[in-house]
Amino acid sequence: MHSRAQHTLTALHTFLDTPLATHLAGAQPAAVEAGILALFHATVAAVPAYRHFLAGQELDVERIHSLADFQTLPLMTKPNYMRAYPLAERCRHGALHECDMLAVSSGSTGTPTVWPRTVAHELDIAFRFEQVFHAFRAHQSRTLAVVCFALGSWVGGMFTAACCRYLALKGYPITVVTPGNKKEEIFRTVQELGPSYEQIVLLGYPPFIKDVIDSGRAQQVDWPRYRPKLVFAGEVFSEEWRALVCERIGADDPCQATASLYGTADGGVLGNETPLSIALRRFFSARPALAREVFGESRLPTLVQYDPRSRYFELHDDGTLVVSGNGGVPLLRYHIADQGGLISYDEMRNIARAAGCDAFDKLTGNDAPPLPFVYLFGRADFTVSYFGANIYPENISVGLEQAEVRDWVSGKFVLQVSEAADLNETLRIVVELLPGVTADDAKRETVAAAVLAELRRLNSEFANYVPAEYQQPQVTLKPAGDPEWFPAGVKHRYTRKR
Repeated sequence: MHSRAQHTLTALHTFLDTPLATHLAGAQPAAVEAGILALFHATVAAVPAYRHFLAGQELDVERIHSLADFQTLPLMTKPNYMRAYPLAERCRHGALHECDMLAVSSGSTGTPTVWPRTVAHELDIAFRFEQVFHAFRAHQSRTLAVVCFALGSWVGGMFTAACCRYLALKGYPITVVTPGNKKEEIFRTVQELGPSYEQIVLLGYPPFIKDVIDSGRAQQVDWPRYRPKLVFAGEVFSEEWRALVCERIGADDPCQATASLYGTADGGVLGNETPLSIALRRFFSARPALAREVFGESRLPTLVQYDPRSRYFELHDDGTLVVSGNGGVPLLRYHIADQGGLISYDEMRNIARAAGCDAFDKLTGNDAPPLPFVYLFGRADFTVSYFGANIYPENISVGLEQAEVRDWVSGKFVLQVSEAADLNETLRIVVELLPGVTADDAKRETVAAAVLAELRRLNSEFANYVPAEYQQPQVTLKPAGDPEWFPAGVKHRYTRKR
């Protein structure tokens, strides 16, 4: 048998033959250290670009014998490694053709980058999907997995479809269907096939999934009939938003009906929400002061658990994340640059219990795996500064998810700071209405009041830095799909510079 086929077969047997609980219990410190050191030395031996990269740093690779040694290695970045060496040289043996799948990053921070992988790399990530689907009790229930990510060369759709199929191979009663981001095809798929299953799972980007739910309701799709579960990736959202979409699909327990993936084109799925992490996040969401104390900012981050044998995280001095993990292009101390932080399982348990949260006592087994936590915020360049206060899109989102306004608005908005006629700064928010909703002064004033109340509650900088007479946001309401502010088919940006 060809060595590549043997490697794939070994990875497949490992995934199929290892129960989820057994796999999660194996994430012990000794296994983590052995795994990351083995990846490092294998990469040095097989990847031409990495050998050249280390040679330029005049490093003795033979001295790397521990995690402490490993943490002295230079950081990989896109400029110093990914763009400095040809793609093939970043692959094992300088052979791009030894990978069987290519994905392209979105290019949101520059030129799109190609990321290769193999089936073995997907099978490693498939354990993250198994955690999510096991929480949905998909090992016991006939499940239709509806992939609503865009299909094509981007990583989300094809990677998700592959991992869901691996779960079916493992014995989960899952059928995968791939309408992609075509709403009418999603509705047709759900209505025609949904009655044959005990539940459906919609997987996609949060704003799109909400749009699917809202548009489906307008077209008389009876979501509760299909007992939906939701899997998200790509954006931070509030717990108010999670509660709202759960209400609209008839899901009683958000911890068992939703999950967010921390996924990237370069690293695959780095971590995933669990019922435990969701319960904790909901607890922190209701206590903004405690959340600021724990996470350090006036906005709630995504909170997920991760397996350090698969993706090993470190925290850089500037509060950004560094990750190591296997792939078509192995990552060794890759500065992924997402803002966030790390909390161990024991530390989080102590924080929660001291604050009166009983999530660790109520949840057990695969719903509360003994894995560390990583948290991450939305990109820093999506914030605006107003009287010295950093205002985050997440703060505005919560205001638009309040009961008095949520039936009018889509959740999309554009936040900006501009100068008024007197040259004083003004906080302006352009908000998209739902289809069929018309703007009027009463709605505009209600939206502004809801946003202001949540800004004051959630953002201590805003409440204390911004003079009271300048706190009232200037709200403009625009119809759904407004071509200037909310064009269809374009990735939405929540801020604009002045």
